[in-house]
Order: sequence, then C-alpha cells, then structure tokens
Amino acid sequence: MNIFTEGLQSAFQMLRSLDPDVLSITWRTIHVSTVATFISILIGIPIGTILALTRFRGRGVLVSLINFGMGLPPVVVGLATWLMLTRYGPLGMFNLLYTPTAIIMAQAVIASPIVAGFSLAAIQSLNPKMLLQIQALGTTRFQYLMLLLWEARLGILSAVIAGFGGVISEVGASMMVGGNIRGYTRVLTTATVLEVSKGKFELATALSIILLALTFVIVSLLSFLQQRKSAFR
Repeated sequence: MNIFTEGLQSAFQMLRSLDPDVLSITWRTIHVSTVATFISILIGIPIGTILALTRFRGRGVLVSLINFGMGLPPVVVGLATWLMLTRYGPLGMFNLLYTPTAIIMAQAVIASPIVAGFSLAAIQSLNPKMLLQIQALGTTRFQYLMLLLWEARLGILSAVIAGFGGVISEVGASMMVGGNIRGYTRVLTTATVLEVSKGKFELATALSIILLALTFVIVSLLSFLQQRKSAFR
C-alpha cells in the first residue's frame, strides 16, 4: 500500500513539475497509439464492412481468421514484425527496426483484427429491413455505405475504443521491435516494465498511474462521443 501511495505522489509530482522524461514518454505513447489506431481503422472498418455485406467462397475462413486475430498474442506479433524488419528480412532495407514506426506497425497489426471484428458485428446486427429501405431510396453505392456506417456508428465507435485499448496497453511487441530506447522509442508500458526490473517500484507505480489516467481520459472522450451520438438515434 505504501508503494502505491508513494507512486501516486510521485505521479502528481512528475506532472506538476513537468518532468521532461515523463512528458516525452507520455507524448510518444499518445502519438504511437493514436497513429496505430488510425491505421487499424483504415484497415479494419473496410474489411469488416466487406465481410458483413458480401457472401463468397472462403468468407467463413476469413471471419475465423479475424476472430483468431482478435486474441493474437502481442509477443507473436512482435516476433513476426521483428523478422520482417530485421536487416535480412523483407523490409530490412528501410531500417525501421527499433524506431517508433516499428512500434506503430506492430500495434496496427494487433488492433486491425479487433476493429474489423467489432465492425463486422456492428454491421451484421443492423436490421435487414433497414438495409432494404436504404437501397430503395436509390442511393449510389458510396451513399449506401456511408448511410450504413452511420447507422452502425455506435458499434463502430466501440470498435475504435477496443482497438485503442488494445494498443495503448500493449508492451511485448513494443519492446521487441522498439527496443525501449530512452528518448526515442520508450513508451509508458515499456518504461514501467523497465523500472520494475530495476526495482524502482515507486516510479513504476507512478508511470502506471499516468498510463491509467491517460487511457481513462481518451476512452472517456470516445465514450462521451459514442453516447452523445446514441442520443440522436
């Protein structure tokens, strides 16, 4: 209990004094997680939409792969990304290993199946009669898709929240492909693990509290947006 109390005090002290290392780590965490979530949205929502609206041979296999990917161990993703980015890997020529970009890539792989799975479920849960009504309005294919996504917006926002939660709390893949380099690739999760390994439990607790507070604020904003939109249904 003393460690938690001291960690809480340390967290407030770091934020109040604008500790440069903590601010840098916090900003990098926001940047990496936000970009990775955005990429997963660009990948996941179209895939989920296509699978929800079409029927083709092998669709069931793809749906199973997405559901499997939603529970994919982050360390496996980290290893696969590391093998892709290592010097002798397919993408080794770009020298992306142990950079923030490598972390973004790994986290986007983790979040994309989550966003796709939630989007698929959100669109499939729509009333089929409503879909027929939208088609009866004589909409173009683009208008049809936009109206469809609008009607499924609550579920889509849940997909975004779940995807963001999956990346901001991730640690294994980030350490494997980012290297936890101070001032360059270190984020709140990897910094917490480092401080625990060094026996600095008060600092680790402080970083954990900052991570929890940051996650709570961002998820609360997304939840507010979600519930605000539900009021206009």
